[in-house]
Amino acid sequence: MITKYTLTLLTLFCMSNIAAQTLNQAKQWFNEGKFAEAKPVFQRLVKQAPSNANYNFWYGACCFETGELAESQPYLEKSADRKVINAYLYLGKLYYMQYRFDDAVENLEEHISWLEKKERDTEEAEKVLSKCRMAARMIRNTERIIVADSFVVDKASFLQAYKLSKSAGEISITENGGTCYTNEWGDKMLYTQTSADGKNHLYSRMKLIDKWSDPQPLKGITLNEHNQICPFLNTDGITLYYATDGEENLGGYDIFITRYDSEDDTYLRPNNIGMPFNSPANDYMYAIDETNHLGWFASDRYQPEGKVCIYVFIPNDSKQVYDFENTDEQIVINAATLKSIQSTWDNTNKVQLAKQQIQKIINEKPVKTQKYDFQFIINDKNVYHALSDFHSDEARQLFNQFRQKEKDIESLEAMLIELRETYQQATSEAKSQMVPSILEKEKRVKEIHNEINKLTEQIRNTEINALK
Repeated sequence: MITKYTLTLLTLFCMSNIAAQTLNQAKQWFNEGKFAEAKPVFQRLVKQAPSNANYNFWYGACCFETGELAESQPYLEKSADRKVINAYLYLGKLYYMQYRFDDAVENLEEHISWLEKKERDTEEAEKVLSKCRMAARMIRNTERIIVADSFVVDKASFLQAYKLSKSAGEISITENGGTCYTNEWGDKMLYTQTSADGKNHLYSRMKLIDKWSDPQPLKGITLNEHNQICPFLNTDGITLYYATDGEENLGGYDIFITRYDSEDDTYLRPNNIGMPFNSPANDYMYAIDETNHLGWFASDRYQPEGKVCIYVFIPNDSKQVYDFENTDEQIVINAATLKSIQSTWDNTNKVQLAKQQIQKIINEKPVKTQKYDFQFIINDKNVYHALSDFHSDEARQLFNQFRQKEKDIESLEAMLIELRETYQQATSEAKSQMVPSILEKEKRVKEIHNEINKLTEQIRNTEINALK
């Protein structure tokens, strides 16, 4: 009996020692940034001890770092509830990616508060908090635009998709792979050039009698430490759009606007043009074609490596923004993220006219685009475009429900637009009779939006489990 007891203790000791070694190895990998190696260890540990706050944090953080954002959320939230300091930092980053910017700010402030109590450095967290606060302000000024169409093309040749009228000027690729804008008259050129500091900056050249002038940096914006790419000058010759990777960005490259001050011979301080044009991804090559009354910009949001989405929108004569305080938050988020361009179609007549114009331009100048049945984001690494892409039969069936609800909401929203237009022209008596129908449909639209959001999360989680 003594021998059996001793063997049992020895076995338990060895198992405990192995578990400790495994945990220590996983923590070392985590600290070295080897999150893919550490993740399965923490996943096993969190299954063994679901209430362990640290295990939840380490596994959630590894999921976040490897692109499994939906998987990371419940584990990070559980560890934050149990006051794991770094969980607040990761939750702030996660909510930022979900456009829940106020929640992101709240978690970052909590994270910094704990760091200060423990007299730790807050510099990194302050930078993230500053970006979250900027995004929280920016989403409150999301521009209300109609995105009439979008299509996915190869990133290497994305400029071929831009079909501008002659009056808008010409966009081309330079020898070093940058972009060049030439105005309608062909006497002014703005382009990207690599400077001595190794950064891409914007330069201009003017057409002389028999040659081009020497390159000149754009005063006011060129000589700084950030890259600038994809210039486009409006037909007024004053308004300049370009993309940069500066500190006032939502993501990698953001689109900025500036104007030329002829008195001082310099460009004014540039401003971020905001959402929905900019996102946590890379957004660039903003162009306005006033003749065709269409705008164009490129983004790699939701796209796999090597692909870019071209969005074609209807420019506003003056900026119109959503009433953030009196509009359902999810409606604004849908508009800001452009996950579904149909959510921007609040005027069917304008959409139809824009689509006809786009088709006319494409027929005149064919563009090779990638045609997909649909686009559904599973995670940062997987974007599905056909039912055959699904590995899980259950996820495939749920997605069919998702598509039907999208059709239902599109039909309802079209009916609402017609009802509202009729309402504006109706008599007082007719208006009072129409109100219940409008309110009922608005309520149903909101319900379906919630059902779609729940289905989206369910589809992703089901498919992610099948991919493991």
